Amino acid sequence: MKLSIIVPVYNEIQGIEKILKRLKEVPIHNKEIVVVDDGSTDGTREFLRTIQEPEIRVFFQPQNTGKGGAVRRGVMEATGEYIVIQDADLEYDPRDLARMFDLVLKGQAQIVYGSRMLGRGTFLKSSYYANRFLTFLTDVLYGARLTDMETCYKMMPRDVYLRLNIQANRFDMEPEITAKLLRYGYSIVEIPISYRGRTKGEGKKIGWRDGIQAIWTLVKYRI
Repeated sequence: MKLSIIVPVYNEIQGIEKILKRLKEVPIHNKEIVVVDDGSTDGTREFLRTIQEPEIRVFFQPQNTGKGGAVRRGVMEATGEYIVIQDADLEYDPRDLARMFDLVLKGQAQIVYGSRMLGRGTFLKSSYYANRFLTFLTDVLYGARLTDMETCYKMMPRDVYLRLNIQANRFDMEPEITAKLLRYGYSIVEIPISYRGRTKGEGKKIGWRDGIQAIWTLVKYRI
């Protein structure tokens, strides 16, 4: 079984080379790294054009479409039976992907979330409480028992993701994915992962408006 790791990228010149190196070192034999540049203007695009490695496939959006748009492009280009999203900002440790995929290969889970709350997570205080609230709201609305709805690490079959028909273009894609999975009756297995949240000064792009949009997304797909 093959895993496609989707990497949406927008202005990540400081970390893109490092995250791709880490992804190549992940001990998953059958994998591909699908990078989608979403209209970067900081030199990321130029760096990606120099990559010539069979394990890394690079695609360029003609203009910025948001994380959701870049992920949709990546999923359409993916050739693996399974997909997972990897942000390019070095907050997540790619070594955790091997443990997640191992559950899939052993037939112990179909959909796996990497939970920062169960693992070793370093959050900004505001991000921590926002994540806890949004996950609590998800559990209440959908009768779930999740600990980290907002995690980037959501591993699932590619055909399941396509069935969800994700419409969000920004970070509200995370609650949309989870809401639709739960509405369709899929079971989500969580395992602990490592996490180091970065600050606004380090390039953190999510803000309070995204939190409001996440609440609306959860409510919208519930009713």
